[in-house]
Amino acid sequence: MKELIEKINASFEALKVDAELQADKGNKAAGTRARKTSLELEKLLKEFRKASLDASKA
Repeated sequence: MKELIEKINASFEALKVDAELQADKGNKAAGTRARKTSLELEKLLKEFRKASLDASKA
């Protein structure tokens, strides 16, 4: 679970950087990367939710 949390943090940081580049400088490529990262982050968060529920049941 620790590894999953590290992946979530790394994805969030990448999303944050790209989203700020898009918002501040109008960088379209950064917007594309941010959207792609948001989809990856969504999958990781679903995995975390599942792992968290499993851990709480054990």
